[in-house]
Amino acid sequence: MTTILCRLTGPRCLLWRYGALIKRETHSRTSHVIPQGGARLLAGGGRPLTGYSRAQSRRQHTEAAAAVEVDLKRLEGKDDGIVEVLMCRHKARNALGNVFVSQMRKVVSTLYNDSAVRVVIFRSLVPGVFCAGADLKERALMNNSESDLFVHGLRSLMTQIALLPTPTIAAMDGVALGGGLELALACDLRAAANSAQMGLIETTRGLLPGAGGSQRLPRMIGVTLAKELIFTGRRVGGQTALEMGLINRVVEQNQTGDAAYREALSLAREILPQAPIAVRMAKEAMNRGLEVDIGSAMAIERMCYARVIPTRDRQEGMAAFIEKRAPRYTGE
Repeated sequence: MTTILCRLTGPRCLLWRYGALIKRETHSRTSHVIPQGGARLLAGGGRPLTGYSRAQSRRQHTEAAAAVEVDLKRLEGKDDGIVEVLMCRHKARNALGNVFVSQMRKVVSTLYNDSAVRVVIFRSLVPGVFCAGADLKERALMNNSESDLFVHGLRSLMTQIALLPTPTIAAMDGVALGGGLELALACDLRAAANSAQMGLIETTRGLLPGAGGSQRLPRMIGVTLAKELIFTGRRVGGQTALEMGLINRVVEQNQTGDAAYREALSLAREILPQAPIAVRMAKEAMNRGLEVDIGSAMAIERMCYARVIPTRDRQEGMAAFIEKRAPRYTGE
């Protein structure tokens, strides 16, 4: 109990363990902003993870400089506060390769301490694909220790996504297999097209879900059903995933192939007007509370609630109710 209360009374609550790591990554890499279509885009280049030979690292670094595989788009106007993480590794169906993972890590790191971010949407720009999972061509070049090190980094990335303080939504307009589904599971909410296919298929490749899937899926849909899906490596469609509780919303795919993204954006717009600090604290209370017994969970809720009481947003919420008007939250 003492440990839980100490964590919550710190300035970063949920993120205290990871702050130093994120800060080091953010300061050790440079980024630039590119205007595009009226929105701001952050180029997603990054350095390769360890576990490769020097020659392979040089080759991957050259590829990283030439191609953006993960990018960041900040919406503006009425959608100001919604940020999109764009997966755009077209040739490899957003496979989780070395460069892709490095760029994703960098992009996610920029979101931690940005108070202007209120909702994050993870979406694919590759038609028919959310994320196809591991890059088996790259993995085939690794020895056992290199493979273990890479998967450890992948697991760390999924944890990094799960620990983002703001609500996150996965827009699944296509295939999400293996590590691709694990990425979606690391998000708070999931919207999918009815034509989307998803599954933790690692056992069909002689593996098990190693980036958090073996832990997050049972917590999400129950142990018995999760075991069935993982043991069989079964793929399910959007409607079945909804019935299982694997996703929040399912929609019929449209002609442009972005129905799930549009649904995710609609969901983000429902979250956007709410008090930002209250939403963040609600996320932390739920996430941390699920890890402990009910008594400790109540203590976590109390401490998160205490963080909200002195905010200007709480005062604004009360004033708006009394004056019968819509609140205008500033995140203060």
